[in-house]
Amino acid sequence: MSNSFFIPNPLMLLVRKLTNLFDNHRAKGKDDLSEIGEVYRTDKVGKHFYTPHYSSHFERFRHDKINVLEIGVGGYKNAYSGGKSLRMWRSYFPFANIYSIDIYEKSPIQEERIKIFKGSQVDEVFMDKVVKEIGDLDLIIDDGSHVNEHVITTFNLLFPRLKDGGIYVVEDTQTSYWKDMGGDSQNLNNPKTMMNYFKSLTDSLNNQEFLIPGYQQTYFDQKIVSMHFYHNMVFIYKGNNDEKSNIVVNNAKPD
Repeated sequence: MSNSFFIPNPLMLLVRKLTNLFDNHRAKGKDDLSEIGEVYRTDKVGKHFYTPHYSSHFERFRHDKINVLEIGVGGYKNAYSGGKSLRMWRSYFPFANIYSIDIYEKSPIQEERIKIFKGSQVDEVFMDKVVKEIGDLDLIIDDGSHVNEHVITTFNLLFPRLKDGGIYVVEDTQTSYWKDMGGDSQNLNNPKTMMNYFKSLTDSLNNQEFLIPGYQQTYFDQKIVSMHFYHNMVFIYKGNNDEKSNIVVNNAKPD
């Protein structure tokens, strides 16, 4: 997680700083997430249509002091490129700390309330160190590699670290159907795709209704309280999924 071996370019840093000052001035006073996203030129608005969904789910956190972790900075190998959505989140959440990880060096685009760690989203040791340094996680957004296996692995690593009442978001789920990303358009029941993985978790919502005497709840049975699917997006809410069945008792129907 150390950036000690990277030597930044002073001219590039100056250009980045001036651009940031200009964008921050334009974003000042804007409340609509889509408008803020347009200022910072994130592809979450325009190219994709994510910001209206984010607004409806994230509005209640707007003025809370929260920690947001977004996987993926953008800009690929260019150390001075990317971070557009991070800056959007910082503007939208004025009291939040914004964190991100990326496999490429991105330390030059860190700003006040934006911290970036260098490493892989599927490196359990690295991710554990990141979470320990951040502390409580209120919102997690996976906009990383979009490789199906990576998305599933990262969810299994990070969802348990998300606070109760928090939300975990996966973007760009279209890769669930793309073979080169580990997806499948032919067998729509392929368990290795992210869409089938998340669809399988919807059963956790109703685990109280399973007719399996002695059934032992999984972690996801206990902690997923709702899931919301949109075009290329999934929102997973965390809490205590302890609502009882109106008929079934201990996973068996009464005589």
